Amino acid sequence: MLVEPSHPGNIGATARAMKTMDLTSLYLVRPRRFPDPQADWRAAGALDVVASAHVVDSIEEALGDCGYVAGTSVRDRHIPWTVKSISEFASDVDGMPDQSKPLAILFGRENNGLSNEELAMCNVHVRIPSSPEYGSLNLAMAVQIVAYELFKSRGHAEMKAGWDRPHASHAEIASMYEHLDRVLNAIGFFDPGAPRTAFTRFQRMFGRIELDETEVQILRGFLTHIERAAGLDGI
Repeated sequence: MLVEPSHPGNIGATARAMKTMDLTSLYLVRPRRFPDPQADWRAAGALDVVASAHVVDSIEEALGDCGYVAGTSVRDRHIPWTVKSISEFASDVDGMPDQSKPLAILFGRENNGLSNEELAMCNVHVRIPSSPEYGSLNLAMAVQIVAYELFKSRGHAEMKAGWDRPHASHAEIASMYEHLDRVLNAIGFFDPGAPRTAFTRFQRMFGRIELDETEVQILRGFLTHIERAAGLDGI
């Protein structure tokens, strides 16, 4: 998923990088110029990937049914997140149980990457090791490296026992966060001086756990019981 790509050439080069590594599902969030002849030209033999790209208005829309989300980032956060190298991430993906819900990899804007709010939607942050003197990669180059590591690791990890429930989708997790935020505000849990810091840490914790569908349902039920016990049914 490319978030607000500014140059159509990067879209075409991304499509080409994906197809060479057997990936075909491309999402574009608010692209500045698309469709565009430059995207077609840079795609070379991957015009089918460009033609089938999904253009959406928001990351939330793109992530709706995804069960796991990785965000590529070189920035350090005030609240540390789970960060893995691309090879570590590829190995983790290869060991994941076969699920019906897709996995998404977010790539940010050419000039400033993903925002903190967008990175908070991710289960893990992925970094491509690079020179500390100049670590900036072209967008399509970054996609190629990530796609290559995923292709290389595919089929080489040991078989692992499948989980008993599918990962919760991004939409299910987002609804749970809305419910949690509503209840915590109603019971006065947050520090008025820094209310969002605590909530960001909740997001980090749940993202690290990789909640499944049943676990989200249990948590939603728990929050509903809190509402009833505290007389907050109407919030």
